[in-house]
Amino acid sequence: MFSPDEITEVIKMLNEEDLDIRSVTLSINTMDSIDSREENVISKLLSKIEKIRRFSDAVDEVKEKYGISIVTKRVSVSPIQFMLEPMPQADFSVRLAKTLEDMAEKGRIDYIGGFSAFADRGTSRSSEVYLSSLSSAMNSTTRVAGVLSAGSTFSGINLDSVRKFVSQIFQMEPHASSRTAVMVNLPPDSPFVPSSTHGLGMPDAQINVAVSGPGVIESAIRKSSVNDIRELHNLIKRYSFKVTRLGELVGREVSNLLGVPFGAVDLSLAPSPKTMDSVARVIESMGVEKVGGFGSLTALAILLDAVKKGGAMATSSVGGLSGAFIPVSEDSGMTEAALSGSLTFETLIMMSAVCNTGIDMVGVSKESDKSEVTSLILDELSLGLSLNKSLGVRLVPIDGKPGSIVDLGGLLGKVVIMPLKGIKSQISNMNGFIPNFLKRLEFG
Repeated sequence: MFSPDEITEVIKMLNEEDLDIRSVTLSINTMDSIDSREENVISKLLSKIEKIRRFSDAVDEVKEKYGISIVTKRVSVSPIQFMLEPMPQADFSVRLAKTLEDMAEKGRIDYIGGFSAFADRGTSRSSEVYLSSLSSAMNSTTRVAGVLSAGSTFSGINLDSVRKFVSQIFQMEPHASSRTAVMVNLPPDSPFVPSSTHGLGMPDAQINVAVSGPGVIESAIRKSSVNDIRELHNLIKRYSFKVTRLGELVGREVSNLLGVPFGAVDLSLAPSPKTMDSVARVIESMGVEKVGGFGSLTALAILLDAVKKGGAMATSSVGGLSGAFIPVSEDSGMTEAALSGSLTFETLIMMSAVCNTGIDMVGVSKESDKSEVTSLILDELSLGLSLNKSLGVRLVPIDGKPGSIVDLGGLLGKVVIMPLKGIKSQISNMNGFIPNFLKRLEFG
């Protein structure tokens, strides 16, 4: 039960400190749509719209009942790769993307995830078609999100698939590449896009919740007078507990209304372009003058450890990525740091050691050498395997020079083109897959 003081505190967080539920996500099994006839696949997918509408209504009902801001409603489906297996054709892949778009629009959903494929060690005929048609599919939609799983601790990294992925995102418009990522160790229950997909081993449907809360944490730190690291850690932990409890409450309410199991709460601190909703500002409130300066990694590590410990006490259903997001365009503090030069690709890779979104929502010039961009992605994914954690990259290739900005609006914010080193790397032109690392042996 919530105490009166706790209820009052949460109301204040909602009204004054930008606390919201970033997303409630319905994850649904669409494997029953697999068929050797194209029209049957489309018909079976479209039959899910009524369930999606009921989900949308349930979220609205909970939002109205509690007066809680729920920023987005999302759906994730089974990886579209499986629909392509009986009919591996590029035109059908694009049609599937447009069908998902139709499902999202008619179901009153902001994003639909699951336009995804697995190519961890090699490519099947369906993942080959997926990789050849990805840019066409994403350019023709506005609500569809996709992720390529290009590696795992068990399998290594498929270098060939990463290279093909880079070729595809360079053919995308910014709004399309902002909904497309490449990852290693992809979780099966993420409520966030583009990583969201209905994973294997999940029930036919479940509700997953993504919380927010950077503004709450920053406000608590700035209002406190703590000068001891353990006191600071404990303060963050207490507020993370409250934020997660709210996420669990919303998730279970929607789950009960819809009659599907409650899945998990993703503990990740998710920023937005609003000034008081920034992970960068939290780091700065902890004593770092400007994010990207020395001490940033220490502050982020303390923050994440406290968030995870507090969140784990608040729910027994932890899932998704559960760390902190540092999407540069979606965090006003990160955007400022990128423009000033204090935040670089090296800084982002360093911070990836303790968070799990890696290099996220960063612009690169379309004039860049694709082999250098591929090598940048490989550096990030290799870190994920070395640390046995989920890590991903979401780059936005843009026509322009480093320092240029493209405003995508809404939660996506202003994308800054960050400079690369201009140093060629032939490693990305090699064939095959990077063997799984010694971390694999820890599993027996």
